[in-house]
Amino acid sequence: MVNAFSDIPASERIIVALDCGRDEAIALAEALRGKARWVKIGMTLYYACGPSIIASFKQRGFKVFLDLKLHDIPFQIEGAAESAAMTGADMLTMHILGGSAMLEAAQRGVEKAAKARGTQAAATLGITVLTSMDADALSEIGIDREPADQVALLGEVAKKAGISGVVASAQEAAVLREILGPRAFIVTPGVRPAGAEKGDQSRVTTPAQAFENGASHIVIGRPITRAEDPAAAFDAIVAEVQ
Repeated sequence: MVNAFSDIPASERIIVALDCGRDEAIALAEALRGKARWVKIGMTLYYACGPSIIASFKQRGFKVFLDLKLHDIPFQIEGAAESAAMTGADMLTMHILGGSAMLEAAQRGVEKAAKARGTQAAATLGITVLTSMDADALSEIGIDREPADQVALLGEVAKKAGISGVVASAQEAAVLREILGPRAFIVTPGVRPAGAEKGDQSRVTTPAQAFENGASHIVIGRPITRAEDPAAAFDAIVAEVQ
């Protein structure tokens, strides 16, 4: 399956996860300025700082992946997605397990925000199976499928709902690319450069493998943010991919 993102430089497809406090996140952004194009703001940073933290990164020229993994009734999610998109975030996440009605509500929310701001709508990304989960973890919550089978099922739900794409392990990216088509966002966390520690991730791949499998973007945190020289670590990953 063709990947419409393949011609975009690797440096513009790597999302640096800033899972830390505000001061450290700003320092990392300054170190990566002019190299990385995307940063990820997750719950740790967003709940500590609120919407203003997104403006801090947008002012520095970054695109922002706001990873709050929304999951609630459709009415709440429509409002939450609209509010999140009004901050200027470029990507938002919500759990596909909330169902197609909830995903459709999220899409309506970001489109309302785009109309109000006069900008392009933020990408809506459905969370499939967390990369920290394996078959035993799924079984514990009553899902007796292999992770790949569950991801494929949820990919079909995302496609039906008409959202922009999904978040999934790169191990399932090829199947998802077949399901979702060439233009869908397939954002893959759990990516580690060759030789890096897995940390708390269960289903991991290298950056090059993730892109080869069909990912549009990859998320990398600690191998960059905990490096002695984050900019050099970022450059090394770009070189590894290329």
